[in-house]
Amino acid sequence: MKRGFFITFEGGEGSGKSTQARRLVAALRRRGRRPVHTREPGGTAIAEAVRRVLLTPGGRVAPVTELLLYEAARAQHLAEVVRPALARGRVVVCERYTDATEAYQGFGRGLPLADIRLLNRVATGGLAPDLTFLLDVPVRRGLRVARRLGKKLSRRAGRSRGGDRMERESSLFHERVRRGYLSLARREPRRVRVIPWGASIGAVHEGVLKETLAGSRGRR
Repeated sequence: MKRGFFITFEGGEGSGKSTQARRLVAALRRRGRRPVHTREPGGTAIAEAVRRVLLTPGGRVAPVTELLLYEAARAQHLAEVVRPALARGRVVVCERYTDATEAYQGFGRGLPLADIRLLNRVATGGLAPDLTFLLDVPVRRGLRVARRLGKKLSRRAGRSRGGDRMERESSLFHERVRRGYLSLARREPRRVRVIPWGASIGAVHEGVLKETLAGSRGRR
C-alpha cells in the first residue's frame, strides 16, 4: 500500500488554520476520501491533557518546560494517530506541527533553534509533512480575530476572560513568531506554500484543495 499524504496548516493566531483544515477535510470526504483531521498539541487523550496545561492561562510555564511538553505531546500524537493513518494510506490533515515549535519556542521565546530541531527529530523520528500551508496574516489583525473568538468561547463556557496563554502574549512576541514562520518558508520553499492575507476564505480553500489533490493522488 502506498504511504499516505501528510498535510499541515501553520500560521499565527487568528490566521484561519482551523477553518481551512475543516474545509479541506470536508472537500476530500465529498470526493470519497477518508482523511484524518487532527491537531497539535492534541489529537489523543494524553496530548489533549498536555494541551490544557500548556494553553490554560494562569501560572508561569518556563520556556524549556513548555518546549518539552509540546514535544512529549507530539511523540504521543504521532504514535497513536499520525503514523498509523499514514501507514494505511490515508491523507492526514494536521493543524500545527514542528514548524510551530520553531516559530513559537524558537523565534518567539528565544530558545536555541538547534536544540528545538534536535528535539523535533527525537519526537517525530524525522517524519516531515509532504505539504505545509502557511497562512500569513498581519499580527494585529490576527490577534483581533483570535481574541474575539476567545471571548465568545469563554462566554459559552462561563469564564470571565477570553484567550489562551499564547493569545495573551504581546504583539512583539507574535511579530517574532511571524518572522520565524516566514524564515522557515524561505528555507523550505518546495514544502511550504505561503498564503498571504487578503484573499477570501473560499479562494484560499480552492487553492489549498488544488494543491492537495495534485500532491495526494492515489491516497485515501
